[in-house]
Amino acid sequence: MPRMRAWKRCYRVLKRTGTLKIFISFLLFLCAAAALLALCDPGIETFGDGLWYCFVAATTIGFGDLCVATSIGRVITALVAAYGILMTAMVPGVVVSYYMEYLKIREKETISVFLEKLERLPELSPEELEQLSQRVREFERDKFNK
Repeated sequence: MPRMRAWKRCYRVLKRTGTLKIFISFLLFLCAAAALLALCDPGIETFGDGLWYCFVAATTIGFGDLCVATSIGRVITALVAAYGILMTAMVPGVVVSYYMEYLKIREKETISVFLEKLERLPELSPEELEQLSQRVREFERDKFNK
């Protein structure tokens, strides 16, 4: 079950950041390029070969088991490779940026709750004071462990 939650969390982050649309457009672009290569290039005989070739080109692996022979094939390869590099650079950056913003917001919320309790310190019950004291000790311990 934890893996399912991780995939759901990943899906939500990709959807919120707009990178899911970018990823889907990338997959559609690969399919279109594969179909075009299968039609136009004699070195790529089937759509499946075209998909494999586009995957290899997009990831810049370059196995060399399939090669294009025409100018249009080379142009498509250059576009697929450039798009693959762009995806590799952009998606992780967007996701990490989103995650960092999320952590900042959580930290601000935590600090504001803490400050609110400090403002009403005389009104707190002994249990609430103990909880507050415990959180301060945890904060200090975490600060020194970093």
